[in-house]
Amino acid sequence: MSGNTSDKSDNKSDNTGGNPTARKHTALPKAQILIEALPWLTRHRGKTVVIKFGGNAMVDEELKAAFAQDVVFLHHAGLKPVVVHGGGPQISAALDRHGIVSEFKAGLRVTTEDAMDVVRMVLAGQVQRELVGLLNQHGPLAVGLTGEDAHTITATKHQPRIEGELVDIGRVGEITEIDTGAIEALLADGRIPVVSSIARSRDDGHVYNVNADTAAAALAAALDAETLMVLTDVEGLYEDWPNSDEVISRLTAKELEKLLPELASGMVPKMEGCLHAVRNGVETARVIDGRVQHSILLEIFTDEGIGTMVVPDGPDDDTGDMEGEAA
Repeated sequence: MSGNTSDKSDNKSDNTGGNPTARKHTALPKAQILIEALPWLTRHRGKTVVIKFGGNAMVDEELKAAFAQDVVFLHHAGLKPVVVHGGGPQISAALDRHGIVSEFKAGLRVTTEDAMDVVRMVLAGQVQRELVGLLNQHGPLAVGLTGEDAHTITATKHQPRIEGELVDIGRVGEITEIDTGAIEALLADGRIPVVSSIARSRDDGHVYNVNADTAAAALAAALDAETLMVLTDVEGLYEDWPNSDEVISRLTAKELEKLLPELASGMVPKMEGCLHAVRNGVETARVIDGRVQHSILLEIFTDEGIGTMVVPDGPDDDTGDMEGEAA
């Protein structure tokens, strides 16, 4: 019996290395990652974060699942995430199935009355439902609504100017008013609002298709959010595209304003949204690569971060009337 006891003691000693200080803790890197996140958890706790869901993250199954995990993580970490989504690829596919040609002018989808019926069906009945379902796999958290609900987003008909002429592109809306009451009630109840970017007009009662980047920025400003995050299919804002793939990690509102005329058309609404957000009370606006799994967590909870961050102008920047507007 004594020999057996000795063997067990020797085996135990071998498993632990015999010396507590010499033990190899394979979980230590995980603990270090959590510790790195601690100051960011402290800083962001209780703050509202508006996230525009789009790009490849909307169509890739693994990226969609990772996005849902990130948003739920933010919720359980004490933040208040609000998700705003469009649905460009899904809308185009549905229009094709209905025999409706997709046409774009000034970077915006021409939206006829027939097309608007499809847009509304896809955004509120397909994309939103799927996203709410993914989030609710982790608990009874997500609630879907559209800009129509409780007059959350009110719009008027938008007519872009092309070559000096106003052009009718159908049921495309320009935001005129935001009512955050329904969203704030959901946040107070511990829910995650998921907002489809369609709105109703007070002028004519029609429903309009609203650019999701613009809607997310307007909601972030109205909610006094700490951060606006825009998921896209690039690493961020490039320094000198296509001559260089160097990403600008940080720039002020004034610096961004100077760059806007040079940007590719697809980036313009995203960066205009970031500019609107930081000039209207949002502390930071970030464009991040939605092709990277867990990009939201990497951006918020690590020292390095990813993507491009836009910040308000400093006190020494001459922003003129913009500062009065932001106040």
